Amino acid sequence: MPDKVVITRPRAQADGLAHAVTALGRTPVLLPLLEIAPLADPSALQAALGELDSFALVAFVSPNAIDAAFAHVQAWPRQVALAVLGEGSRAALARHGLTEANATILGPQDPTRSDSENLLESLDLAALRGKRVLIVRSESGRELMADGFRAAGAEVSVVPAYRRSVPVLTPELAATLRALLAESSDWILTSSEALRGLFGLLELADPPLVAKMQQQHVIVPHARIAETAAALGIARVTLTGSGDERLLAALQSKT
Repeated sequence: MPDKVVITRPRAQADGLAHAVTALGRTPVLLPLLEIAPLADPSALQAALGELDSFALVAFVSPNAIDAAFAHVQAWPRQVALAVLGEGSRAALARHGLTEANATILGPQDPTRSDSENLLESLDLAALRGKRVLIVRSESGRELMADGFRAAGAEVSVVPAYRRSVPVLTPELAATLRALLAESSDWILTSSEALRGLFGLLELADPPLVAKMQQQHVIVPHARIAETAAALGIARVTLTGSGDERLLAALQSKT
């Protein structure tokens, strides 16, 4: 069994999982495949959050969106529901003082499909007809969620809260990738964008590394990421469902 567990989350979100991996007796390796940066101009975000009382629902696409938004929120209006895609976002809300005990928090019913499609299927969309919905996300992203709310008759506003990008390939990063792929490891990948970015970095660094990555064991929390991994030729993919507990259980099952 491999000793190393490669954690590819943005650096700010990796520490908790890394400590838990260490507690399992494994060696975590932090390899952030998405860089998160604040907006150069947060005025649109601030303006939208200044009108929180006017929204029936605010949907956050990621923990990063939550953290960026709550830097500008003093108190959450109790009557405004929140929608999130996974357990990581619920944990982020809890860090900002919001739980199901003091807020209406909605999310996908299927933990293996923590995506926009399943969120829309899980919500009472008819109840949002004629009401305002705010989506907080990165500067770029899929339009499916917004389109779904609009199709249900909601008045939708989309506001960026942060920037995300794949890291630039440096000689140091290329050397790290070569060293990691010289042996077998368990890779935790929690973003399709990060997974595609990884393969782009490998192509730039050394095309034969792609084949080595395809032979690694990848652990993913969402079905859409599993589909991306399969499309990229990864042979061994474990789908766990949303939440660190499920990711860690997949690692424990191999011990």
